[in-house]
Amino acid sequence: MPSYIDRQGFAVGRDDTPVWYRVTGPEGARAIVLCDGIGCDGYVWKYLEAELRQTHRVVRWHYRGHGRTPPPRDRLRVDIVDLADDLAGVMDAALGDGTPAILAGHSMGVQVCLEGYRRHPERARGLALLCGSYGTPLRTFKGKRTLEQVLPYVKFAVDRIPGMVASVWRSILPTELSYQIATRFELNGALIRREDFFPYLEHMARIDARLFIEMLAAAGRHSAREVLSQVTVPTLIVSGERDGFTPAHLSEEMHQLIVGSELFVVPDGSHTAPIERPAEVTGRVAEFLRAVA
Repeated sequence: MPSYIDRQGFAVGRDDTPVWYRVTGPEGARAIVLCDGIGCDGYVWKYLEAELRQTHRVVRWHYRGHGRTPPPRDRLRVDIVDLADDLAGVMDAALGDGTPAILAGHSMGVQVCLEGYRRHPERARGLALLCGSYGTPLRTFKGKRTLEQVLPYVKFAVDRIPGMVASVWRSILPTELSYQIATRFELNGALIRREDFFPYLEHMARIDARLFIEMLAAAGRHSAREVLSQVTVPTLIVSGERDGFTPAHLSEEMHQLIVGSELFVVPDGSHTAPIERPAEVTGRVAEFLRAVA
């Protein structure tokens, strides 16, 4: 029986930003790296991580200014390219230099995985892309470009009155009102459990609003669409049937452009499908991993 490992530490970004990670699972087992969405510190992987670490080394990490990773000295160093380079550094620190792994991403983490594949294709044994798109998500939110058009005004307000914005940010996000709004207008309130989603709101309240807006704007500018036709590793795409953040047609587009990819649509699933229908999503991802050579 291989020994079970559970250790954490900090990788070092190219600009010397320390990046927190944790690796758990059987020593020497194949590895999978979990890449969060923006504003997240791992809540969406709750059920997947618990299942996968029985058979794989699971690496979870926090983006710059998220969770246990401090903000970079330059708060503008939060582009998808920066995060993709951090991903490579985390893999080296957690698994050993050059060790490949399955790259799994949720929401913005899909962009991070695809950019990581573009920059370091030899590091990916496969891709698991959950409830996200290849890029420019602000143009497709709810099927409109409203968020992209509004963001500059939000950024102006955040930069102009950061103290007031931060106070409102911390006060409103981790509340029952925010949860009720989320479950009424985006998440599937009939499927999700409060204890599974509320940690996201609590973590969001602790993130610096200016850093969050900069990272959101960077994600909005980024696209890895041209990478899709170059992907040669096994790829699973998971889509929520009623996902308004990244509409299901984007997953279908990725499926068409990545030769040989698999598409799994979660019935009635929203952007948080992995914690709304954990048995179905976990089972499908586990099945995919068993087939990856």
